[in-house]
Amino acid sequence: MKNGLSLTGGRIAAGVWEGVLSGTRDPVAALEVTHLGSPISGVQQIIGPEGEITVRVPIPLEVLNEGVQTFLIRAGNRTLAQFTVIAGDVLEDDLRSEIDLMRAELEILKRAFRRHFAE
Repeated sequence: MKNGLSLTGGRIAAGVWEGVLSGTRDPVAALEVTHLGSPISGVQQIIGPEGEITVRVPIPLEVLNEGVQTFLIRAGNRTLAQFTVIAGDVLEDDLRSEIDLMRAELEILKRAFRRHFAE
């Protein structure tokens, strides 16, 4: 296995995580994706027209549950990337507090702006 492997550009679309593998021109036989220690099946390594390798990881519906779900992408004993899916009330509470904080800060800015132009 080559030490220069890296996996970048991760994004999720239509239930599939996708990233670009660099540091090699060939698919990596030891590439493995796990969730809570269990392997995820259906992982693909697709060689593009420029020789780039796109890694595609389908996210199984049965692992999507309330809370935080973390997936590890490894080659041998080295973690190349990870991605996280958050669902349910865990996220809802975080977003509400962030929005409340942003609203409070916006009100402070509006008052300061109005005061500045009133003077």
